[in-house]
Amino acid sequence: MTFDANDAALGSDGIQREILTWDEFGEAARTLAGDVLRSGFRPDVVIAIARGGLLLAGAISYALGTKACGSINVEFYSGIDERLPEPVLHPPMLDAPALGGKRVLLVDDVSDSGRTLAKVLALLTDEGAEVRTATLYTKSHTVLAPDFDYRRTDDWIVFPWSALPPVEVVEGVA
Repeated sequence: MTFDANDAALGSDGIQREILTWDEFGEAARTLAGDVLRSGFRPDVVIAIARGGLLLAGAISYALGTKACGSINVEFYSGIDERLPEPVLHPPMLDAPALGGKRVLLVDDVSDSGRTLAKVLALLTDEGAEVRTATLYTKSHTVLAPDFDYRRTDDWIVFPWSALPPVEVVEGVA
């Protein structure tokens, strides 16, 4: 996939953004699934790093025909280009020991610093899982380049599921 200048926008804050549409997301998920299969890796289970990897992991698992899915909750970003000191695991916790001996595709939206992927990858491999990683995007400064990615960029990425602020209830409006 080639980069289209129409997919990027400069925000009012001066931050360059790449905008992923829902249609392109669907194409990206199927492209990643094809890349996984062409590599010869056949995952027994697809694990999402929540929240960013949830939708992608679901789409990839359908495209692969892999019915076993799970997630692990990790918080690292606290805002645009703002991070906590370290990735933090949150409940409910993944039953990582149950993945020993399994082929696992670990999925997230982006490998920015790579520290979240690295933390979860270590957790799963320590339990004896054979793990491959997949992300929509990879940043050039990551410490862990995934096995599979859809695109590489250093721009801030606007995903279709997080492009708008949370829904608020307005009194008097049904």
